Amino acid sequence: MILPIVAYGDPVLNKVAAEIDEQYPGLEALIANMYETMYGAHGVGLAAPQIGRSIRLFVVDASPFAEEDEEDYELLKDFKKTFINPIIIEESGDEWGMEEGCLSIPDVRETVFRKETVVIEYYNEQWELVEETYSGLAARVIQHEYDHIEGTLFTERIKPLRKRLVKGALGRIERGNVDVDYPMKFPKAK
Repeated sequence: MILPIVAYGDPVLNKVAAEIDEQYPGLEALIANMYETMYGAHGVGLAAPQIGRSIRLFVVDASPFAEEDEEDYELLKDFKKTFINPIIIEESGDEWGMEEGCLSIPDVRETVFRKETVVIEYYNEQWELVEETYSGLAARVIQHEYDHIEGTLFTERIKPLRKRLVKGALGRIERGNVDVDYPMKFPKAK
């Protein structure tokens, strides 16, 4: 089932999300719905706060980036994962900039600088504890989604001047004055 995505301005997007346990009600269905929602919105990642759930859960499928990144093609072509209660243990390497967008902030894209490599520990869908290291685009997608469960949006990571320039667009998104082809909830829509 495709769920509505919460738009910029909703307080759930600025809260640090809570851990869950294996008995979290309807978890399997929720994960399936999150993937369906992400695909329906043409995204490569979706965090639970983006559908109004303040829990430490996100899903990613970076396979659309595989064709763009010959170096990481093998990793990205099958990079579909569920991250439950993730913890970033380390971020390392040089910071590199790339334009990012967000399903909760449609039509706004800005350059965000992130570290090249990330070490993350998380539970997979089988509740196995996993520790993995990712670099490049895979690391960036993980860092973006991880920010969501920490209550941080990519717009908080852009340069102050750029932030001022997108302020009007963010206000329009809050009020629902944006054209999207997927269901959304707008905090200040009339």
